[in-house]
Amino acid sequence: MAKLLRKMVVLLMFRLDWRKLISIFVILTVLQTNNEKGSPMILLNSSHQLNQSILSSKKKWEESQQRRRRNNLTSTNTFAPSSHPSVKNLPSRVERYLRSLAPDEALAFIKRDIDNAPLDSTDDPELYAPLFRNISTFKRSYEWMERILKVYIYGEGERPIFHQPELRGIYASEGWFMKLMEENRQFVTKDPKKAHLFYLPYSARQLQKALYVRNSHNMKPLSIFLRNYVNMLAAKYPFWNRTHGSDHFLVACHDWGPYTLTEHEELTKNTIKALCNADVSQWIFNGGKDVSLPETYIRNSRNPIKYLGGRKVSQRPILAFFAGYNHGRVRPVLVKYWGDKDEDMRIYGPLPSRVSKVISYRGHMKSSKYCICPMGFEVNSPRIIEAIYYECVPVIIADNFVPPLNDVLNWSAFSVIVAEKDIPNLKKILLAIPLRRYIVLQTNVKKLQKHFIWNVKPTRYDMFHMILHSIWSSRVNHIQIL
Repeated sequence: MAKLLRKMVVLLMFRLDWRKLISIFVILTVLQTNNEKGSPMILLNSSHQLNQSILSSKKKWEESQQRRRRNNLTSTNTFAPSSHPSVKNLPSRVERYLRSLAPDEALAFIKRDIDNAPLDSTDDPELYAPLFRNISTFKRSYEWMERILKVYIYGEGERPIFHQPELRGIYASEGWFMKLMEENRQFVTKDPKKAHLFYLPYSARQLQKALYVRNSHNMKPLSIFLRNYVNMLAAKYPFWNRTHGSDHFLVACHDWGPYTLTEHEELTKNTIKALCNADVSQWIFNGGKDVSLPETYIRNSRNPIKYLGGRKVSQRPILAFFAGYNHGRVRPVLVKYWGDKDEDMRIYGPLPSRVSKVISYRGHMKSSKYCICPMGFEVNSPRIIEAIYYECVPVIIADNFVPPLNDVLNWSAFSVIVAEKDIPNLKKILLAIPLRRYIVLQTNVKKLQKHFIWNVKPTRYDMFHMILHSIWSSRVNHIQIL
């Protein structure tokens, strides 16, 4: 039998390439072991049997390698709760192991670690725990993002739709994110093989301005344009097809952002979407995966936080304030019940000139305890972030709306959410909040401001980093662990 096997090896050396020889070596080792144990020998009397045996042995070898890697990952990722190391001070063995992993494998490792994050009992001067759903998980996830996240930005796409951020107006969030992401050196990589995320750098606002035919009520050309763009990337690179778009993300603040995706099924269902129009009643926004993008009205692109701040609690005589165009399903009801009828409830359509001559729009927000933030045509509203800027407690009225960065922020700690059906009882609801509770809410709003600020040069935990973290967190949470 040994002579027969030797002859087969010599013969196969001339017919098989070197990769198959490795598999044959495994087979010979198994056969010899089985023979020593008295197990029956397998007669390789046909090329079909030979190929089947090679494939079977190769599969067993690959499975053993996968088990070894999983065991290695588990043992490397298991830390004693009392000595759970900081991400900034990882043991060298963990550092070496992470560098050896493919991006998805590294994310699987990190997901395990975040899921087992120890309770953080240390005081952090940069973070205020009551603002967050789980401060320990957030800090651990954020530190991992800072440590390893790499984003690949596709260079394809002509201006103005691509790579041309709009930094003023109510849709400025998508523009500011694009600007700061493309300027970033910490997270951006030129090597797509190292990327954990892939950014589609287009502006929904610029798309609307460039392609929409005024008064046509037809958004299909915009959707077709994006479909063709994604199909081009999928044909040119292997990365979209590898995950069907699940490691790609987009950032769109225009109201039409969700609707411009619908001609491409994978773009709509799989891609991580950071959208201002975060409406869970529609099938496009997935509350468990997508990110609610803060809508920020930027009037001065050189100094986006020029008017930040507000008055003390004792200097806020107005109970509630709203002024704005009277459109959508909520605002007409709000104005109907409270419009210019109650001295405590300063509720208007567009702010009348007789009123603005006395107190400006901004002055009203800085002088009010509560700022009413009703939805417009869509569920989102820039007034939510305006209220935070002016230290006025936001009152959100928009059923089915997911508040900005809701995946990490605890909105009950600094806002009031009122159901649309309860608009007739709005004043009663607000007056029922005790002064002590209001002071907590308003104090928390001031502590929250730093997380909703666009900085020309981004700083830790500011708006840019918070949005990027939510996108990163979505990717980590949905990674498959073998």
